[in-house]
Amino acid sequence: MALFPIHHPLVFIFGILGNLISFMVYLAPLPTFYQIYKRKSTEGFQSVPYVVALFSAMLWIYYAFLNTDASLLITINSVGCVIETSYIVMFLVYAPKKARITTVKLVFLMNICGFGSILLLTLLLAEGANRVRILGWVCLVFSLSVFLAPLCIMRQVIRTKSVEYMPFLLSFFLTLSAVMWFFYGLMLKDFYIAGPNILGFVFGIVQMVLYLIYRNGKKVLENEKLPELSEQIIDVVKLSTMVCSEVNLTNQQHSNEGHGTTEKQGLEVIVAL
Repeated sequence: MALFPIHHPLVFIFGILGNLISFMVYLAPLPTFYQIYKRKSTEGFQSVPYVVALFSAMLWIYYAFLNTDASLLITINSVGCVIETSYIVMFLVYAPKKARITTVKLVFLMNICGFGSILLLTLLLAEGANRVRILGWVCLVFSLSVFLAPLCIMRQVIRTKSVEYMPFLLSFFLTLSAVMWFFYGLMLKDFYIAGPNILGFVFGIVQMVLYLIYRNGKKVLENEKLPELSEQIIDVVKLSTMVCSEVNLTNQQHSNEGHGTTEKQGLEVIVAL
């Protein structure tokens, strides 16, 4: 039973605030895709973050349909599905052939086979409250794995003593999103929603503290090649969603011009919940 009725004003307020903040997080990669559109090339960026974010949104929509108390998860994750699908389509349009094939395989394995298997197994092998419980644990474990992504960028900040690859505003909004969805889940007494956002909040605070410590640090040397950081922020209620961290495209282009290479990394992982 929920701590507050689902129609209680506080439940509605935290749910709406979570929707609004998660929507802004979903829009974080827009500058990246604007640059891709201008250059008609993905320039080495990866599609993994957007495929993962789409999978996360699909899971939470399914969970919200089964658990009618969490109906506000449907709105933000439906929007998230549209936005992430748009990102993936644009990536496929401008990516080289090898990256397109890899992306199509990933979408097929994760969003079609993976989600389809979860859907069929939970529908055929479980029912009622047991089905909600099983799917809740799937969503929780997946969200926790997504929230671990910032560890890579935090390690990079500590190693380089520079925050140029960890935007403060993205960390701030991801933390704020985690707070909204935590209280939304808490008041509904839904551990599967509230639980992952505790970790999201902790990592968000750590990222902002690191930013304050290293904000005046020197920029990464132009001849220093940054190692590839694999992440994935989907936000989601995702609970937060999403995830996570975005590399500044402009800074990377400037760095690459210094040593004559066009290699870049795409590190956004966004989970609304």
